[in-house]
Amino acid sequence: MAGATTNGRRSNGSGLDREKSPRRSSHQPSRSRSRHGNGDAHHDDAAAHNGRHAHHAHATLPRTRHDILHGGHGGHSVLHHGHREAPRKGGLRGKIPVRREGESGRTGIHPLHFFKIIWRSTSWLSRAVNVLWPVVPAAIVCHFVLPDHHLLNFILAYIGMVPAANLVGFAGQELARKMPHMLGVLTETTFASVTEIILFGVLLREDRFILIQGAILGSILATMLLCLGVCFFAAGMRRDEASFDEAISEAGSGLLLTAGIGLAVPSIFERSVSGTAGLDPKVLEQSVLNISHAVAILLLISYLVFVWFQTKTHDGIFNAIFEEDEARDHDREKDIMKDKLTLTECILALLISIALVSLLAIALVVEIEPLIEEHGVTDPFMGLILVPLVEKAAEHLTAIDEAWDNQMNFALSHCLGSTLQTALLTGPLIVIVAWGLGKPLSLDFQIFDMAMLILSIIAVGNFLRDQKSNYLEGFLLIILYVAIAVAAFYFPNVHAVVGVEGGGSSAGGGGH
Repeated sequence: MAGATTNGRRSNGSGLDREKSPRRSSHQPSRSRSRHGNGDAHHDDAAAHNGRHAHHAHATLPRTRHDILHGGHGGHSVLHHGHREAPRKGGLRGKIPVRREGESGRTGIHPLHFFKIIWRSTSWLSRAVNVLWPVVPAAIVCHFVLPDHHLLNFILAYIGMVPAANLVGFAGQELARKMPHMLGVLTETTFASVTEIILFGVLLREDRFILIQGAILGSILATMLLCLGVCFFAAGMRRDEASFDEAISEAGSGLLLTAGIGLAVPSIFERSVSGTAGLDPKVLEQSVLNISHAVAILLLISYLVFVWFQTKTHDGIFNAIFEEDEARDHDREKDIMKDKLTLTECILALLISIALVSLLAIALVVEIEPLIEEHGVTDPFMGLILVPLVEKAAEHLTAIDEAWDNQMNFALSHCLGSTLQTALLTGPLIVIVAWGLGKPLSLDFQIFDMAMLILSIIAVGNFLRDQKSNYLEGFLLIILYVAIAVAAFYFPNVHAVVGVEGGGSSAGGGGH
């Protein structure tokens, strides 16, 4: 991608592409081409340097697809900060060039640049995580050389997952910078969930159904409460209030509630019917499994419709919102000027990091059973708290950095987007894969888990309602997550209650 001439762009001789418009000078920060038209570059760039706040943009951003395609005020296209332009003839859909934020100015692979950029990462927080890289080879070596040292192997594999997952997230972010805003956010969130997908796959191979169920709900809670809470707290440390757009919060909170209720359907059905006179337990077990499969398919369809909504029918609204976030980024100029990975280097980094995550996931899962049996760690605490924290490490670091830089719409999209991917994509997908493999993995969760999930969704929805946040709201979300973690720590071990973990409703994690 770097160094290649793209549609509507030409090389400036230094390896970076530049728009052909004579009004844009090389020192001005460019934006990705808007679907509203070319716009007034001078006013847009001046607004970016002045650091206009999002509440000013809310009055001028397009709110419907009609506004985007036909103009929201008197038949004119709505641009940022109230500037207008007559609609372009011949349609607005065309080829979108690589965004300047993602241009590396290079092609191929340059080893020194490659390792330098990876070490620098996206923020000081991610850079601090990179200090843990020596643990990665140590964890892999100990897994093969010291197989009987279960606690040591678990700790090393657990710590090693953090920098490896961070590299997955960073490479996905570098790739996303080259794409249009909404597609980039979706791509970045998807790659950040690779660690979760790999862990679920390894757990499924080992028939660890209870841990998978706990990890599904734990991932949702960790991102929705802990990550969002830290984002609110970090943003509140630099300003009295942080604002975000209602299009992000309303779509996210509505889908969260829908996903939560959908995931609860099999569990509520099982508790309602269980104990009915003359009902064969095996028939009930199969019914719960069938309902779980149906719910998983419906949730997957919901996710596909959500993606279509964001990337096709309403993508102009979200792109405009994210452009406003870029304009108020405290580190915008610094991010534009810093070195970036080429497309080839992004792919290479993803391949390396995904391979390392897979090895570490295998080493981690192997040690879970001895840790539960020998050191008193319960299934609920392992599945609901420990495993999800390492799954979502990359996503959490990215979102926190964005909130610190006043990019709350980006931060919220990563928190809610990652949560929705687990609830609507990853969780249902692993149930369907288990179905295809003949494994009885259901969505029959424990009542404690479902109650905490639904109550947490309601709490987050209330915090998102006013499109503003502060450090107090962030602190309260973190406290709520810690309270759930304490309860999970003291929750009785499912092995002791159920007796076995393989097969049937017990394996489904009901504990009833």
